[in-house]
Parts: sequence; structure tokens; C-alpha cells
Amino acid sequence: MALIVQKFGGTSVGDISRIKNVAKKVKAELDKKNKVIVVVSAMSGVTNQLVSYCSEVSKLTDNESLAEYDSILSSGEQITCGLLALELQSIGYKSRSFLGWQIPLTTDNVFSKARIDKIDGDFLKSQLENYDVIVIAGFQGVYDKDKRISTLGRGGSDTSAVAIAAAVKADLCDIYTDVDGVYTTDPRITEKARKLNKVTYEEMLEMAYSGSKVLQTRSVAMAMSHAVRVRVLSSFQEVNDGSGTILVNNDEEIMERRVITGISYSKNDVQIMLTKMPDHPGLSASIFGSLAQKEVNVDMIVQNVSSDGKSVDITFTASKDELERAKIAIENVKNEVKYQQMHIDENIAKISVIGVGMISHSGVAHTMFKTLAAKGINIIAISTSEIKISVLIAKEYGELAVRILHDAYGLEK
Repeated sequence: MALIVQKFGGTSVGDISRIKNVAKKVKAELDKKNKVIVVVSAMSGVTNQLVSYCSEVSKLTDNESLAEYDSILSSGEQITCGLLALELQSIGYKSRSFLGWQIPLTTDNVFSKARIDKIDGDFLKSQLENYDVIVIAGFQGVYDKDKRISTLGRGGSDTSAVAIAAAVKADLCDIYTDVDGVYTTDPRITEKARKLNKVTYEEMLEMAYSGSKVLQTRSVAMAMSHAVRVRVLSSFQEVNDGSGTILVNNDEEIMERRVITGISYSKNDVQIMLTKMPDHPGLSASIFGSLAQKEVNVDMIVQNVSSDGKSVDITFTASKDELERAKIAIENVKNEVKYQQMHIDENIAKISVIGVGMISHSGVAHTMFKTLAAKGINIIAISTSEIKISVLIAKEYGELAVRILHDAYGLEK
């Protein structure tokens, strides 16, 4: 008997027929005599509709308004987990739904982007003694001090599932989505994209952060730190035949066999430039400290010093979802840093080449830059890590860049 956590995303529970299909996936595990905890997202489209309602009545610029925003958004998952529990009951299983606050799954008070503090894993395991299967609303928790509902940010149900798997020491966390695994790149961009049987945690973390939408970044980081065994599967395959993609620790076989694992593509980045600021010690600390206080994740950073050395321009990228937070953070230090203008460019794309094999192979960067140059694609900015090279380019060249780089690294083989 194994303890399995199954997570189903919005497209997997998009309507009643799909919820019935999810119940069949759960039944397949229960028939193996496994214990099952299910984590679900809101039905596809529901969260976007709730966000739209909120935007019509509030600018959502302070923590108090974001707390109400979380209360509203969390209702989507509440509906799904109740419906799935009812369906499981109708096919003969003793089932019950739980919301985040009922477990409780406690978080900090950074509403709309909360981080998990604690999950009562013993409570969940005790409930499995009373029920065949329990269904949990993903994406949500509670700030215990004020008893206010919180949410974990876009894709937060992935993080809920991995955190719950860690708390109950599950044998496996299956993430069911609308694709049958992790691919070398987005198969909608190139038909040459190939499904990977294994991906290291480090590679998946870089891929998620760089634009791959298969798993949320925080869920991968949590899986890596708590050694949670994660598998990505399609909820639309009739039979789970052991396919999909499994996340593994640094695998020497993978590292020796392939240099590049995949190419990620993000259209959800924005470039912000602050111009002609008087140069002085602590300038960058002021800017990025204010951004950190607003929970804005910054990626690429470029600083240019004027020819006379008296002023600087600082350019950085962040997610479009965090643009309003970033604007507020920068306004908060305007009098301190004295920037002349703030330029915002949303017409950009980030292309990332990722692979653990980079650690032991040279020439990866040269291949990337040479390939882009041959097609006349200009590079705006570059950032690197041990296993990733990212470049910023004009959005119009994004898909072309993915296709030519996929060919250049021979990822279809």
C-alpha cells in the first residue's frame, strides 16, 4: 500500500465530464489499495473571471484589498473539491472535501502571493483512517493570526500538492495536466519537441522559472528541498501506463548523455529601466530592497554608468503579473534614488537554454549567440547560471528563436 497525492489542474477539471474523468483516475489508484489525497485547482476560466470581477471594483494595491481578493479567488477551488468529493461518493467511495483553513495549511500574510508556513500532516493522515479519499482545495491557505484566507499565487495548486505530499511523507506526487509530460520545448511551437522521461529538479526549476508552464516554480523548489518524488502526467490519457516525466536528483547518466535538456520561452516578462540616477553607494540596495518588500521577483539586471561616471541607468526584468507591485515599489524610493524617467517595455521575450550537461561542456553560449545572429535576432540582455543561459529579445522573434535553437542543439534526437 502506497500513499499517493494526485493533483489535477484547471483544464483537467474544466467541466463535469472532466471531473468524472478525474474520479476514474482516483479510482484507479484506490483499486490498487493505495491511500489517496487529491488536490484540485479551480475549473478552467473560473479564476480569470473572479480576477476580472475584483478588478472592476478595486485597484488591489494594498494588503487589505488583496486579503479580500484572496477570499474571492479561493472560492473557485472550493467548488471543484466539493464536486469531486460528491462524484467519488456517487461511485461508491467514502470521500470528503477540505479547504485550506480546515487542515489548516497556514501561510504568511503576503496576500495573493502567500508562502506556506506549516501543514498539519498528522491531521490529514488521521482523516485517511476515516475516509477512502480526501479532496483538498489547492492554491489556498490561512493566515492564522487574523484567520484570513490566503492564496499562493498563480499555479499555487502545484505548490499545495507538493507541500501536502511532503507533510504526509507521500510515496509519490502525481501532477496531472493537459500534456503528457515535460518536453524539450513547447510542442505547440515546434512539432520536433520531444517528451523527456527524466528531468533533474535543477533543470525543472530553471525551466519553470524561465517560462515553462508545466509546473509552478515554487512547487519544484519545494519538491527538491523536501525530496518529494514528482511525476508529470496527462489527465486525458485513458490508462496510466507509467509514462510521463519523473523528476530526479542530479543524474550522472543524464548529465553525460545530453548537454541541453530543453528550451523555455516566456512572453510574460516586462523590462523596466530607471534612467540618469546620481551614482552613490546603496543605490541598487534601495531599489531592489523596495522591490523585495513588495515580493517582486527580479530576473535580469543591467547597470550602465555614464561616461563621466556621475549617473547610472539600471534595467531589470520582472513578471508582468508583478508590474503594478513593481511600480509602487519604485515610486516608494523615487525621492531617494532620483531617477529621471521610468521606461517600461512589454514587447520582449525571454529565451532560455537549459541543461545539467552545461556544467561539463563548453561552447553552449557560442552556439546560442551564433544561431540567433544568423537570423538577425538582436540580444537585449543576457543572464546565466551553471545550467542556464537566458537572453532577452524582441517578442516578434520569440517563436522563431525557439525553433532555430531547438534545431541547433539537436533536441529532436
